[in-house]
Amino acid sequence: MPAEVAQFVFDLSLPPALGPEDFIVADSNREAAGWIARWPDWPGPVLALHGAPGAGKSHLLGIWAQRAGARILAGGDLAAADPAELAAAGAVALDDAGRVAGDAAAERTLFHLHNLLKEAGGFLLLAAREPPARWPVALPDLASRLKAAPAVGLGEPDDVLLAQVLAKLFADRQLAIGPEIVQAMLARMERSFAEARRLVAEIDAASLAQGRSITLPLVRAILAQQG
Repeated sequence: MPAEVAQFVFDLSLPPALGPEDFIVADSNREAAGWIARWPDWPGPVLALHGAPGAGKSHLLGIWAQRAGARILAGGDLAAADPAELAAAGAVALDDAGRVAGDAAAERTLFHLHNLLKEAGGFLLLAAREPPARWPVALPDLASRLKAAPAVGLGEPDDVLLAQVLAKLFADRQLAIGPEIVQAMLARMERSFAEARRLVAEIDAASLAQGRSITLPLVRAILAQQG
């Protein structure tokens, strides 16, 4: 009896398109996008973006970093960084910035980086799930500086934006889908960017595993499994 041949599924999707022209502006993110567009006309050296995963914070941070010539790094990498070396760039973009809270070394680095950039007329853009005022920062001087910075939220999407996001997520994977697919998903899915990403990935994986195109029956079957 011949041995069964395992079917391997490879994720061949391209990296998401994250250029300025790829950012979808809607009511939920319009204020944040406006702040990025107004740079360098900010009231101070620091701006904080906050919102749920997938809301577009990292996308806006990347757009700003490209415009400002900023250094980009993650909050988890800040403790080992040299604040003077970072500040020499004149602009720094810190993603997942809330991770510095409670890490003594990271808090000190961020405190010194803030001061160096302010003295040099530079800029610092932070992105996190929560606004800095809610971070459990132990260093009092850093906490006061963060609380003084403008904090702009990115909200959850409405149906119009979520439909565009779903279409973009499929396009990022080089998948062409019809509007009936998007409408079926909108009728059953949780209204969040994170769920949109997860669901598109699951539909793509099911399509590859079954060796079939993305059809309405396939999508409905996956949605039914979600309850």
